[in-house]
Amino acid sequence: MSHLTSIAAVARNGVIGADGDMVWNIPEDFKHFKRTTMGHPMIMGRTTFEGMGALPGRRSIVVTRSPEYVPNLTKGDDVVVVHSLDEALEEVAGEDAFVVGGAQIYEAAMDEVTHLLISEIPLEPEGDAHFPTIDPKHWRESDRDPRDGFTVVTYERREA
Repeated sequence: MSHLTSIAAVARNGVIGADGDMVWNIPEDFKHFKRTTMGHPMIMGRTTFEGMGALPGRRSIVVTRSPEYVPNLTKGDDVVVVHSLDEALEEVAGEDAFVVGGAQIYEAAMDEVTHLLISEIPLEPEGDAHFPTIDPKHWRESDRDPRDGFTVVTYERREA
């Protein structure tokens, strides 16, 4: 069975970004993100894609409402542009895939994902992008892994 996992770095106050960018720099969390997502497709919004670009070893599924959006690519980039979350889910059907942001995509995918992989960041920065509330009625914490400067917490969807 394939899994769809939202992976995010989330501050104590729920902030995941400001002005289309991250508001902290924790190299060990970036390494965790790279190791975890390597070889798997990643679903993201256009702004998130434009911020991170095409990442080697991973297919980027970019969701945009703009019918004329064409990403700036270089040779070898593995990028697919779609116009809805449903189209993105069709692109990754049968594969273990990750939802990597931003806030609108996390919110739209919340009912579709089977797991949450949250790097809890012990900060309370100002920001305009927030991760959706993790409702304990729907999610149970299955693992907590303290790291240097953050904690990786895994949640699994509760059975209905």
